[in-house]
Amino acid sequence: MRNTVQAVLDAFWRAAWYCLHPRVIVLSLLPVLLSGGLAFVLGHLFWADAIDALGGWLESSVTVTVLWGWLEAVGLPRLKAVLPHVILLLVLTPAVVVVALASVSFLMAPALVRLVARKRFPHLQTLHGADWWHSILWTGWSAVLALAALVLSLPMWMIPPLLLVLPPLIWGWLTYRVLAFDALAQHASADERRALMAAYRFTLLAMGISVGLMGAGPSLIWSTGLMTIAMAPVLLPVSMWLYVMVFSFASLWFIHFCLAALHTMRQRAAPTPLSSDLELPLTANS
Repeated sequence: MRNTVQAVLDAFWRAAWYCLHPRVIVLSLLPVLLSGGLAFVLGHLFWADAIDALGGWLESSVTVTVLWGWLEAVGLPRLKAVLPHVILLLVLTPAVVVVALASVSFLMAPALVRLVARKRFPHLQTLHGADWWHSILWTGWSAVLALAALVLSLPMWMIPPLLLVLPPLIWGWLTYRVLAFDALAQHASADERRALMAAYRFTLLAMGISVGLMGAGPSLIWSTGLMTIAMAPVLLPVSMWLYVMVFSFASLWFIHFCLAALHTMRQRAAPTPLSSDLELPLTANS
């Protein structure tokens, strides 16, 4: 247990240091430009129409009409105009997280694995246990399961303790599934990958939950005031960029830990060479 904690911390600091590597900075630009640009275009084209449609639906709801009256009675009439923005942000945030994670997984992870392997594990054999299409299917299926878990668990979010536990747990599970798979896809065989992900399941999940808590940082830009919510079409690309930065660091963290674990596992499985005092009699007899 102690060695595992040390390995996690060692991988953490190595990942933080590698984030300053010029190659990592350049690699992070592509997912930032693609995902951030996509968020800006979609926000510019569809945000106003989505707000109008959502506002019309809220106006037609009897329950929400009662809520409007209550807000005006307590002196909070401005919340009526902001509520559609808040609801749309709550719906879009999971999509933003998944797109940021997928962009790092597809566009950065393979190159980051090669960078870490070349610098730390130059002699680590590459067994290609998973092809690129396998990684896409794995990421897609994991994202579907995570989004389904989010939707199904929404009623339980009304219980305060579960609200603090369920979202980080779901996002942590998704993060560890995707990034651990990517870290081992090139070098580990399928059996080695399954063995490592099973042996370190709870450690990897804890790392994923930590990343999920880090991912709460980008959401703080919406809590600075009502004006930031009104500027959501402009701030969405900024939020996407912050998520990409978080997942870039997370990818390096998982890569350092998983490749070190793979290296250790292979060393332990390697046959012990015969000592010289045993080799001499064998040579003489032959």
